[in-house]
Amino acid sequence: MAKEGATQDEEVVLGEEIDHVRVITLNQPRKLNVISSRVVYLLAEYLERWEKDENAQLVIIKGTGRAFSAGGDLKMFYDGKKSKDSCLEVVYRMYWLCYHIHTYKKVQVALVHGISMGGGASLMVPMKFSVVTEKTVFATPEASIGFHTDCSFSYVLSHLPGRLGEYLALTGARLNGKELVTAGLATHFVPSEKLPEVEKHLMSLKSGEENAVRSAIDEFAVEVQLDEESILNKKALIDECFSKDTVADIIKSLESEASKEGNGWIGPVLKGLKRSSPTGLRMTLRSIREGRNQKLSECLRKEFRLTINTLRMVISEDVYEVKSVSTYST
Repeated sequence: MAKEGATQDEEVVLGEEIDHVRVITLNQPRKLNVISSRVVYLLAEYLERWEKDENAQLVIIKGTGRAFSAGGDLKMFYDGKKSKDSCLEVVYRMYWLCYHIHTYKKVQVALVHGISMGGGASLMVPMKFSVVTEKTVFATPEASIGFHTDCSFSYVLSHLPGRLGEYLALTGARLNGKELVTAGLATHFVPSEKLPEVEKHLMSLKSGEENAVRSAIDEFAVEVQLDEESILNKKALIDECFSKDTVADIIKSLESEASKEGNGWIGPVLKGLKRSSPTGLRMTLRSIREGRNQKLSECLRKEFRLTINTLRMVISEDVYEVKSVSTYST
């Protein structure tokens, strides 16, 4: 076993080379494996190197602790508020990394246990195989803080069935592991106690051939059945309300439905929308809608422009007015 570029346990990303398998471990459990400039640099370095390595056939990515990755470290952006374009390089690198993951030439498997939000989820969803558990929690909460759905999610969410993309992007609603598989945002559901066995089995494969990897995961995966109260069972109403032209019209449509029997779930949704940044909501809705007619590369270029102009406060200062600096994707 050889560790590359990570000789100390405190390194934020660990890289291992084991026979033909390469393993990336996000290694900041106390910080929920946030994505910092150092994380982006190391992820890009490992993935670039291994894509060119003829001996590397399978790449596995996982996180330590109770999170896969809770997304971008907002503190980095707050700290750079007064420095012109202090975060331009890391934003560019992150979006390039997103494109690289989507178009990677070798089989990748994400083992996603716990929180996977925003930019953290961009290290999961595009993988050839993404394995989730009953403890996996997904969300894209950027709009609520005056930002926009980024890290390729204006592309990913815009291609979900119906108006589910608008719903997830505007509300920041959370999906569990079963819902992720049903929505097509993950490929396999495996009970959490079996996840170490999945990893061990993948490590024992003789090759990283796609069908062999799929079969190995299938041995532990279980068929998902949505809980009765799952938001995915509300698809018809989501499609109706979130197809409206503007955020204001979406809210009016939800308000008209909220008092009807069986629609108690709408109340919290409305409350969340009304306390979110109006600019963030409008920016996100437009970005998702445009994403339906854009290529991945076009979505990422658009997201880059939106991000830089938001951080420059050209669009709005809302993102800097969040009172508590927490860990969300940026």
